[in-house]
Amino acid sequence: MKKLVSCLLSSVCIASAVQAQRQQQWQLIKDRIVTQWAEKVDPKAPLPEYPRPMLVRSNNWQNLNGLWSYAITEKSQPQPSKYDGSILVPYAVESALSGVGRNVGKDSLLWYKTTISIPAGMKNKDVLLHFGAVDWQTEVFVNGTSVGKHEGGYDPFSFNITAFLKKGAKQDITVRVWDPTDEGPQPAGKQVVKPEGIWYTPVTGIWQTVWLEAVPKTYIASTKQTPDIDKHTLTISADVQNVQAGDNLKIEVLEGGKVVAQQQTGAKETAVITLSDEKLWSPSNPFLYDLKVTLVRNNKPVDAIKSYFAMRKISMAKDAAGIQRMMLNNKFLFQYGPLDQGWWPDGLYTPPTYEAMIYDVDQLKKMGFNMIRKHIKVEPATYYAYCDKVGMLLWQDMPSGDRGNGWENRIGILDNQTDKDRTPASEGYYRKEWTAIMDALHNYPSIVVWIPFNEAWGQFKTVEITEWTMKKDPSRLVNSASGGNFYITGHILDLHNYPHPAMPSPELFGAKQILVLGEFGGLGLPVEGHTWQKNKNWGYQSFKTSEDMFRRYQDFTKRIAQLIPLGLSAAVYTQTTDVEGEINGFMTYDRKVDKFPVDKLREDNAKLYNPALVK
Repeated sequence: MKKLVSCLLSSVCIASAVQAQRQQQWQLIKDRIVTQWAEKVDPKAPLPEYPRPMLVRSNNWQNLNGLWSYAITEKSQPQPSKYDGSILVPYAVESALSGVGRNVGKDSLLWYKTTISIPAGMKNKDVLLHFGAVDWQTEVFVNGTSVGKHEGGYDPFSFNITAFLKKGAKQDITVRVWDPTDEGPQPAGKQVVKPEGIWYTPVTGIWQTVWLEAVPKTYIASTKQTPDIDKHTLTISADVQNVQAGDNLKIEVLEGGKVVAQQQTGAKETAVITLSDEKLWSPSNPFLYDLKVTLVRNNKPVDAIKSYFAMRKISMAKDAAGIQRMMLNNKFLFQYGPLDQGWWPDGLYTPPTYEAMIYDVDQLKKMGFNMIRKHIKVEPATYYAYCDKVGMLLWQDMPSGDRGNGWENRIGILDNQTDKDRTPASEGYYRKEWTAIMDALHNYPSIVVWIPFNEAWGQFKTVEITEWTMKKDPSRLVNSASGGNFYITGHILDLHNYPHPAMPSPELFGAKQILVLGEFGGLGLPVEGHTWQKNKNWGYQSFKTSEDMFRRYQDFTKRIAQLIPLGLSAAVYTQTTDVEGEINGFMTYDRKVDKFPVDKLREDNAKLYNPALVK
């Protein structure tokens, strides 16, 4: 017995020593600017929040974020026997917060390894291993055996690892990642091997939360819920894994903890729930209903999840002058917000903390914006849930890739535009990931517009892709190519014009499509001590003082106020923050300086929401 106790104590001591050594090896890299939240990151528990707020099964899960071992090897090399050091998951290996700060590249592999313990509460259940996002090609091994592969840098994925667990508490997880960045045909967003101008640092590997979840053999994997305010209904279905004959779903809609509607239906069927006196969701009143879905077998609950939804509608309709307008809940609301890259000087794709992530949204609300265009990136699920909660409209871009075709930004002109001649593999990557992104984000009411292409970046088969997107999700508007090569397809015609505001001609285009200004502005102001780099900082128009830049911004909003009565439905200013060499943000890249007084910005923006501007 004494030997056993001694052995157990020795094992605990060794494990503690290994963890302490890892922690000593990790430190924030401070060779560039960082945000105020970087110092608040706990290497023992980074980003500890429950990662899937739209489908909550919160009583039996384990966050695996923290210090893992990492190695960078040649692409042809098998799993390494030795590792290079520690990396803080889920921050990309190139980031300061990873503690590594190394590039990987297309000729190398990035390996992760950690040893975990399966909690006692997960015994006799199926164990799922979830990844919020890994860029790009991933293979996962449990105890040395491959459990699955995934391609895609922006969509969540999971593996059922139950059959691969060994007896005993300790389980080894190894992750292999290959990412060619912009040297491959896959969606890569704005990351490039050689960052400059509007192109940023590579992002490789795990960049969203990794976690375990225990589920019953038959469980609810996902739900799909779509509101219809005209019919006063919520349509809902569920993907139930290992369903058996006779299984049912009990669906309950709650308001303030009280059940206000409920229905029971077959586990494979779609339910249509009627609501009475429903409350509509909007930026000024972001009301959310709670939702509980229980899987029932022989009158006994097998599984249950919590979720939420909102009753809201996004649509198009003509105004008194016959111009198509963007409507929210059957009323015109001018949508105005920034282009939002979602990048961080310390975490790159990954915000340092949840507090940091929501800071951007809160600041934009305070500045008087009701919309964000999420540019060429997908955020963690917690981001979309927060926008749902506070009432921030979102336009969601598909991350671009496989660039190289010609761009014509003048609407109605045939000159420079070309379609990208994608290989079957490249087209397959695009379609697979766009489908996965739309599926993963379908339930978030804050998202009101899908954008398949930005400008002409990898733009191909525009009409086909746009109509496919519209058919897949008829509950939202589709902006086929924001500022791109233009086709008469989709709901929206989107002009990019720098730096001053402009719009497509209402007489020529307004009868068929909603007219928006998808990008403008880009006014630049470097703030000493808060720039990513000393030289080559730029904006579309540069200023030396905040006062001069704000006066120019006021000229822009005056012009927008003149364009709204003519037919303009929305505008997107570039941008939320500085990003690397771009110094055209409302805030510096480290979020430590607001370039305009927030109250003055809000006051100036307020005039754009005057309902009298449109009849």
